[in-house]
Amino acid sequence: QLQLVESGGGLVQPGGSLRLSCAAAGRTLDHYAIGWFRQAPGKEREGLACTSSGAGSTNYARPVKGRFTISRDKNTVYLQLNSLKPEDTAIYYCAAAYDLVYTGTYFPGHDEYDYWGPGTQVTVSS
Repeated sequence: QLQLVESGGGLVQPGGSLRLSCAAAGRTLDHYAIGWFRQAPGKEREGLACTSSGAGSTNYARPVKGRFTISRDKNTVYLQLNSLKPEDTAIYYCAAAYDLVYTGTYFPGHDEYDYWGPGTQVTVSS
């Protein structure tokens, strides 16, 4: 059973940066597609960035493209958050799906992921 735990959230001023981590336990992430999502109070869960398993695509949602970067190693997935804005305030989640391969601009929805972390709070405020 794969377990995911996010870390790296916190309070940051507008324009600042954070690096979120999503650590895997129980299995390596070699064959998993990974997605980062966020949910602000009163809003629906929003997909931010995703990376396919295998040699597939890495894609970003329009609100974060050019500001956020997803990367991964064997057991951890990262989300670098730059040029943060107050509207980026939310709980950030990572998610994993086994052997989910896609190419092009496809962006998997939250219902395509099987494993979720508990989330980490990001607050952008002066």
